[in-house]
Amino acid sequence: MARARSGTKPPLLDPIRLDDLTDADGSELFSGADVEARRFTDCDFEGRDLTGVAFRECEFHTVSLNDAKLRGATLSECVAGELHAAIFSAPRSAWRDVRIEHSRLGSVELYESSLRSVQFDGSKLDFVNLRNAQLHDVLLSNCIIEELDLGSATVQRLELQNCRIGTLDVTRATLKDVDLRGSDFSVIRGLEGLRGATIDDAQLSLLAPIMAAHLGIIVE
Repeated sequence: MARARSGTKPPLLDPIRLDDLTDADGSELFSGADVEARRFTDCDFEGRDLTGVAFRECEFHTVSLNDAKLRGATLSECVAGELHAAIFSAPRSAWRDVRIEHSRLGSVELYESSLRSVQFDGSKLDFVNLRNAQLHDVLLSNCIIEELDLGSATVQRLELQNCRIGTLDVTRATLKDVDLRGSDFSVIRGLEGLRGATIDDAQLSLLAPIMAAHLGIIVE
């Protein structure tokens, strides 16, 4: 069903076109490597030190990144499907024009990272740590997320579309054009941080008890 018009601006996602990719097994990957136009299929990078690696115009399919060290990594014009990692550690990384689909990630460490024109679709994520991150033009669609932590993050044009979120933490977040309509939440922390978000009538009714408790209002 088409969503009613509103003044909330949707994310602007650039199309990703990948041509002339070379199949690779990851043997050339190392800390600080610059990797371009590669296709990784059925690769296991568990525990690998990939600190500061740069992936440009790359495709990943059925890749394990459990406990790989991706601190400070750069991902640009990349597409990934069926990623697996109980621990996905990429703090202070930079993402631009990235799409991740049908993946299963546990603890996702993306604090102090920059995400621009990024989409997660049809994925199951446990704990997503985006504290102090910069998000511009991000779409989360058809995802199940146990906890989404946007504490102290700066967020512009984020849309959560048909998602189920256990806990949303927006403590001290700065939000602009953040569309939460059509998604379900069990707990929201840091209600003041919701300023700048758009919700629907059903979500407002669910938030009413949380808001009342936050303000010390007794409802009888």
